[in-house]
Amino acid sequence: MRILVINGPNINMLGIREPEIYGKETYNDLIELIKGKAKSMEIEVEIYQSNHEGDLVDKIQCSYNKVDGIVINPAAYTHTSVALLDVVKAVGIPTVEVHISNPDTREEFRKISYIGKACIQTIKGRGFKGYIDAIEYLVKHHN
Repeated sequence: MRILVINGPNINMLGIREPEIYGKETYNDLIELIKGKAKSMEIEVEIYQSNHEGDLVDKIQCSYNKVDGIVINPAAYTHTSVALLDVVKAVGIPTVEVHISNPDTREEFRKISYIGKACIQTIKGRGFKGYIDAIEYLVKHHN
């Protein structure tokens, strides 16, 4: 099984950006956690991060017929990007939306998720563990 893990804007700033919300662990810590889980489950994982909406759309398009599932933390694009919603719908790859914090407990605008409408599951507020939960969910529901 092949899974693509996508992270949107500012996720590369983990450990620096608002540690009271996102914790002190770094983006490299997250990458190592995901790689370790993939190795233990004997699955392939590719991890990608961009601060640019079009790059994220391109990456999802390029994954068509190449991956079995996507884990995505769209970050701020969660609340603004119809383009990400449309591309997830277009490729038809089972996708799980992940958020390190729980957007429902934060500012009002963060309670809206466009991409969530195309995802098979959303995991919120579980920190880095949410990524592991998302991978496990995709593996469990893989045909």
